[in-house]
Amino acid sequence: MRHIISAVVENKPGVLAHIAGLFAGRGFNIDSLAVGETEDPTRSRMTVVVKGDDAVLEQVRKQLGKIIDVIKVQDFSDEEYVERDLTLIKVGVRPEKRGEIFEVVEVFRGKVVDIGPKHLTLEISGPEKKIEAFIDLMKPYGIREVVRTGRVAIARGE
Repeated sequence: MRHIISAVVENKPGVLAHIAGLFAGRGFNIDSLAVGETEDPTRSRMTVVVKGDDAVLEQVRKQLGKIIDVIKVQDFSDEEYVERDLTLIKVGVRPEKRGEIFEVVEVFRGKVVDIGPKHLTLEISGPEKKIEAFIDLMKPYGIREVVRTGRVAIARGE
């Protein structure tokens, strides 16, 4: 099962490595990891996406809660949440095909963020399925490079 775990942590050196090491030490491959400062500059929020056995992951979540630099841990598996991923895609494209790409970008509510003589750089954000569908549509044009931020998530409601 896929788990999205959010941890509010102290914003100081070494915390990211410590937490990533905890997952690695338990045999979990991190599918996505995003870290950023919160509304409080002394704290960061880490969003970790992993796939694995529910019981084992519950143990990891509990161990996270015992780390002194971890303030709060939340597993979104049983909650309603909003998630987003930001992706930049560089597509090699001839000028006569650009109109087609502009239309697809508009449908997906993306942006063209850079135009070169032989490429376009596109920005798309949203849930993972939307990103994957957009990437699939861009493949015939010749994807040169894809850069993804990793998933971020927040619980719905109060």
